[in-house]
Amino acid sequence: MGWAPGRVALFLGGILGLVGVHAAEPETNYDEGLVPAYTLPDPLKFSDGRIVRSAREWRRQRRAEVLELFRDQVYGHSPAPPAALRFVPVSEVRGALGGRAIRREVRVCFTGREDGPSMTVLLYLPQGSTRPVPAFLGLNFKGNQGVTFEPDLPVTDRWVRNEPKEGRVNHRATEASRGTESTRWPVADILARGYALATVYYGDIEPDHVEGWRAGVRGVFPVDPARAVDPNATGFPLADSDWGALGAWAWGLSRALDFLETESRVDAQRVAVLGHSRLGKAALWAGAQDERFAMVISNNSGEGGAALARRVFGETTARINALAPYWFCTNFKQYGHREAELPVDQHELLALMAPRPVYVASAEKDLWADPRGEFLAAQGAEPVYALFGKGGLGTAVWPRVNQPVGDFIGYHVRTGDHEVTLYDWNRYLDFADRHLKRRAR
Repeated sequence: MGWAPGRVALFLGGILGLVGVHAAEPETNYDEGLVPAYTLPDPLKFSDGRIVRSAREWRRQRRAEVLELFRDQVYGHSPAPPAALRFVPVSEVRGALGGRAIRREVRVCFTGREDGPSMTVLLYLPQGSTRPVPAFLGLNFKGNQGVTFEPDLPVTDRWVRNEPKEGRVNHRATEASRGTESTRWPVADILARGYALATVYYGDIEPDHVEGWRAGVRGVFPVDPARAVDPNATGFPLADSDWGALGAWAWGLSRALDFLETESRVDAQRVAVLGHSRLGKAALWAGAQDERFAMVISNNSGEGGAALARRVFGETTARINALAPYWFCTNFKQYGHREAELPVDQHELLALMAPRPVYVASAEKDLWADPRGEFLAAQGAEPVYALFGKGGLGTAVWPRVNQPVGDFIGYHVRTGDHEVTLYDWNRYLDFADRHLKRRAR
C-alpha cells in the first residue's frame, strides 16, 4: 500500500478494532540482509511437473492453471459480467479544459436499473481527434471531482475515506475535495499525447472498508448464481474462495471497458489499464483476468501487487491481511508468515499479462512496497514473455533511479516516495507510444 509507518499504525488500529482483533504491530523488515532464502514457483512448470515448451501450451493450458491458483488462493473468484448492464449518458461538455477536451460522464448501471448499483465513468477525449484514439483507464481514490478543478463536475455522494484537510468529512466529499487528486491525473498532458483518459471512483464499485461489501457489488452479485448473498447477513457470507474488494474493483474496471467498447471515439482494442497502490493491485488483477486490456501498468502496487511475497520485505502477507482483510479472498489469510507455501507468487501474476506489454514502477523511498521485489517479479515473468518472442527488461541488474528499462516488460524506480508523478506518467506515455500507437488501425 505504501503508507508511512505512522499512518499504517493508525489504519491498522482502526481495522483491527472493526474486526475485533487486538495485536501488537509486528516489526517490518527493511534490511536486504534479512530477506530469507526463497525459491520462486516456476511459471513454466505444470502442477504435475511437466514443462511448458511453447506459447501454445502456455495459452491453452498453463495460463489457465496459474490464473485458477490466484483465484482460489489470493484474489478470489469473480462473477460473470451482468447480463443487464446499461450505459446511461449523464453529461457531455465540448471545449472542456480550456478547449482541449470533450468531457463525458456516463453512468454504468450494473443491474440495468438507474436506481440500482452503478458507477460513473469520467471520460476525457482529445477535442480535435478525428479517429478513435487509444486510452488509459484507471480508478481514482477521492471521487471524480478530485481529478480536476473543474467547478461543474459533480461531487461524489458515495462513501469516502475521511481526510478533513482534503475536504472529506463524515465519510462524505465536499466542494473542498475538488482537484485534490489532480497531480495524479495530468489530463492535459495525456490528451496532448493523443490519448483519452477514463477514470472511475473506486468507492462507486465498493467502499473501502470491512463492511463495504454490503453497499458494493459483492453484496449484489453472487459468484455462484445458485448462492445468493444477503447484504443484511451477520458476518461475511461469501465462500473462502469468493472475491475480495480487490476482485470487486478489478471487476469494475472490466465493466468500464465494456462501456469504452461502445464509445466510438475510443479504440477499445488499445486501452491501457493502470492503478496506484491498492488500485495498482486491482489493475494487475483486472489485466490478468481480462485479456481485452491491451496494456497493464502497476504504480507502487507492492505486496499483493507487483512485489514478491516470498521476500518478506516491507509490507508482508501477514501485515496486509491484518491491515485490509477484506481486500483478498479468505483463503489468502492462511499464508501469513507462510509465504513459502503460497502456490504462486507475483512474478506469475505479471506473467499472466503475456504477451501484452506490462509496466511496473517503483519509488526509491517507498520501501513498504519493496521496489527491489517489484523489479525481481518483473524479471521472473521474462521466461513466459520469451515463449512469445517478446523482450523483457533487458537487464538482470536493478537499474538506477530514473533510468527506465525494458521492452514488453517495462520498469523504473524513480526518486521520491509513494505517489503517482508526472515522471511516472511520461514513462507510461512513452511505453504506450511504443506499444499502442504502432498498433493504430
